[in-house]
Amino acid sequence: MKKRLVRKGYIAKEDSKKQIPVEALEIGMFVSALDRPWLETPFLIQGFVVETFDHIDLIKEFCDFVYIDAVQQVYIPPAERSISTRQTKKSYIHKVSMESEHNAANGIYKQVRSLTKSVLDEVRLGNAFDAEKAKQTVSNCVDSILRNPDALMWLGKIRNVDNRVADHCLNVAIVAVAFGRFLELDKEELRNLGLCGLLHDIGKMKIPPEILKKGSSLTDQEADILKGHPLHARNILMSNRELYIGATDVAHCHHEHLDGSGYPRGLKSEGISFYTRIISIVDVYDNFTSGNAGSPPKSSLEAMRYLYGLRGKHFDEKLVHQFIQCIGLYPPGSIVELRNGEVGIVISTNYKNRRLPKILMQLDTNKKQSKAHIINLADEKQQGQHQEFMIKDVLVNGSYDIDINEHVEKGLVFS
Repeated sequence: MKKRLVRKGYIAKEDSKKQIPVEALEIGMFVSALDRPWLETPFLIQGFVVETFDHIDLIKEFCDFVYIDAVQQVYIPPAERSISTRQTKKSYIHKVSMESEHNAANGIYKQVRSLTKSVLDEVRLGNAFDAEKAKQTVSNCVDSILRNPDALMWLGKIRNVDNRVADHCLNVAIVAVAFGRFLELDKEELRNLGLCGLLHDIGKMKIPPEILKKGSSLTDQEADILKGHPLHARNILMSNRELYIGATDVAHCHHEHLDGSGYPRGLKSEGISFYTRIISIVDVYDNFTSGNAGSPPKSSLEAMRYLYGLRGKHFDEKLVHQFIQCIGLYPPGSIVELRNGEVGIVISTNYKNRRLPKILMQLDTNKKQSKAHIINLADEKQQGQHQEFMIKDVLVNGSYDIDINEHVEKGLVFS
């Protein structure tokens, strides 16, 4: 493909489509469309760069031909350039394995979960907001995630119906920091982003508990009361001068949408900060996968499809793409069904090939309880069992009576 010089204020963007057979694909090409609906394939989005020969092999399994794109230059207004062309700053590696980090993360999670509940309870009781506790909570999370993000994200699957808001705030902080790590933000930025996530829903402590528990059956008046939580958060956080100022902005604006359809102020893209854009994506993802009051949880795949469908409208398009790449199709804690009918829990991500994670198997091909054992799909592929052990579907928590909470709270042993 012909390379072009990209001028200042412009970015490269897809242009004309060209149909080619899959056999003609090369690493570096941008696949913009397939010869069938993308929902019939394991590809979450239509539009990706071919990065490895494994990508080409997978495409061959489902398609005869694809469409690749040429390139054009598109002007980006100055107000948007800081988001669309943000430069990365820090490259991270996994310092330890997930197995090694698990024990440390388990202790950290219990501590930060208690701290989070304490911070929010103080606000609920009308007491002063404890910024130092919040900072310590986030700092501990950042340290664990920088060593290996999988362990703490796995523990974030634990939920307690009586601490729904606190658990949601903590997990948004954890996932946001993991996403920030993927975006290569530096450590101070990760701490600030994590603080934004931890405090984004602090305004809900001023909402009557009966409204928070009611879920989707709210009256119009109750819905308006609930929509007041960003303003409550702004007032709570502005009173603390020791707090990172960006946390106030995120808490006030995390329900704003790029197209101006959000609340409380109906801001459009130029008024929505980088951290706010990140937290709004993570907030929706966690609500989808954990379930709101009165609403059952959905799979990670369903959450990704929802975010992708509203990219460029509600959510920053580039960040949605990057979030999907960060979390992957099968994040730790996902319940998955293989093509052979077996069902298990993803316990570790394969960062070289995200389609082939490590799984703790629970049910046999007839959906009967089997002796728990771990399989590494990457190993199965090398042994010629690729098709049989491909993941067929992602299931919601509770499917076939498999409860993630029970496994995490029992202290899952990793191989």
